[in-house]
Amino acid sequence: MRRGTALLAVALVAGCGLPADDEPHSVSLPRQPLTAPLPSAVPARPGAYVEILCLVRDGRLVQAVRRIDTPPDAQRHLDDLLAGPDESERDAGMTTALTGLTLTVTRSPGGGEARVEVAETDESKAITDDTLTYGQVVCTLTSRADVSAVVFTRDGARLEVPRANGALSRDPLTGPDYAALITTA
Repeated sequence: MRRGTALLAVALVAGCGLPADDEPHSVSLPRQPLTAPLPSAVPARPGAYVEILCLVRDGRLVQAVRRIDTPPDAQRHLDDLLAGPDESERDAGMTTALTGLTLTVTRSPGGGEARVEVAETDESKAITDDTLTYGQVVCTLTSRADVSAVVFTRDGARLEVPRANGALSRDPLTGPDYAALITTA
């Protein structure tokens, strides 16, 4: 019975039209990040791009996926997060911890680091030590293919912000720094 199964497997593999290789070799996949722009010769179709926003539900971070018509730059992506959940996301119980904040993102030249300037125009709206607030920004921006880490600043000086485990850091932050707060449901 085993020999028959093995012969059948060999026949199926041989019949698929792929030549057998003696050694493994690398394969280049023709994929690009979901947020990457399409080549200019191909017109974008409505909802052709994906934008991931990290919102809050039941005291935890949850990713919301939106389909949009044009690829957002990092500032637009952050502005969409600051605008809060849309109607369908609110209906799903999502909220935001970013109400009333002004945040500006700049990118480091040639690198994947994003700097988020936290404006302190109104003390009552300033970020204090809310881990979910920082987690929303970090998880949203690092969902982009062109951002690998986020640093928070005020007046150009790095801020000490909390990670999910409560430890404070001035170092660049990444999604895994807030993984303990992310829910998949």
